[in-house]
Amino acid sequence: MSHGSIGSTPAPPDPASSPEPSGAEADLHGAATIDYRSELIRKAIHLCSLSIPVIYTFITKETALMLLVPVTTGFLVVDLARYYLPPVSRLFYAVFGWLLRKHEQDEKVRRLNGATNVLLSAVLCVLVFPKLVTITAFAILIISDSTSALVGRRFGTRRFFRKSLEGAMAFFVSAVIVVLASPKAGAGPVEYLLGFVAAAAGTIVESASTIDDNIAVPVGVGIALWALYALFLPGVDLSGPVAIWGT
Repeated sequence: MSHGSIGSTPAPPDPASSPEPSGAEADLHGAATIDYRSELIRKAIHLCSLSIPVIYTFITKETALMLLVPVTTGFLVVDLARYYLPPVSRLFYAVFGWLLRKHEQDEKVRRLNGATNVLLSAVLCVLVFPKLVTITAFAILIISDSTSALVGRRFGTRRFFRKSLEGAMAFFVSAVIVVLASPKAGAGPVEYLLGFVAAAAGTIVESASTIDDNIAVPVGVGIALWALYALFLPGVDLSGPVAIWGT
């Protein structure tokens, strides 16, 4: 039975009915399928997720998972239910439809929305990476991905992989700032250099990956940073409690 058949889940609002970038801009930015005002609001909401690495700085891995797993499960259930349950679909699109990109409304592929992917990547990073790596990688996702999107949408004119060069530069600069501010293991200045290299890796991942940025960026930065620590600072404890942010 096709999506439009009787008894199927109601179709989401047609993204084509909302103003959105077109032509060269839409081609350059790829995901630029909502207007800039909606992008600003979307990124403001995205920045609220910075609370995850900040709170994780002061709590244990076990406590972080106790908080994240139930919330992530709730988001995941609702996100999937919108594709199968008409009442959930109607309410979901009435409230959040104007913030969703086209690929997040695809009834055939049925992708998860950005918020759900953020929470899933948070759980994944906490489970897989040492604490300091997770804090840095996830903070880069929240700060740098937002900065890249806004700068790229407004000023991007030159292509860099799948995104704009201007957006990529904004990502890297903001990621460097995150590295400077994020907690360290006390191994000296070399930790900052390792962070800068991981920030560069994150910039390439964000610009080139076809996987959702909310998954690709923290995982990419996390793998790069963890590997760099293993190569150049083996034996440094990255999982112990962090008392002070930025030291």
